[in-house]
Amino acid sequence: MITVYGIPNCDTVKRARAWLADQGLQTTFHDFKKQGVPAAELPAWLQAFGRDKLVNRAGTTWRKLGDAAKAGVVDDASATALMLAEPSVIKRPVVRWADGSLTLGFTPEAFAAKQGAR
Repeated sequence: MITVYGIPNCDTVKRARAWLADQGLQTTFHDFKKQGVPAAELPAWLQAFGRDKLVNRAGTTWRKLGDAAKAGVVDDASATALMLAEPSVIKRPVVRWADGSLTLGFTPEAFAAKQGAR
């Protein structure tokens, strides 16, 4: 099963989910707003992508944070605390593919490569 993690009104998440549906792939959607950020998954996400990619410093949520909160993201522990407190700061979508591998963000090319690797 493919699990898509994100926020339903995020345009990138919408495009990713639509692409997966168009391919006829079964997915589960984990909504950060309703279900929260899965804390048990964060260590694997941090290992796979690094906090500099996982924490979306270009997004609206990051820009709205105070300077102290931004400056406080100095290691994986502080990044984890921020992501749990402010789920919208996570770059989206995070996808756990059926083989257990992870991808971050969406491009049709990257998803097609993952589908071909099944």
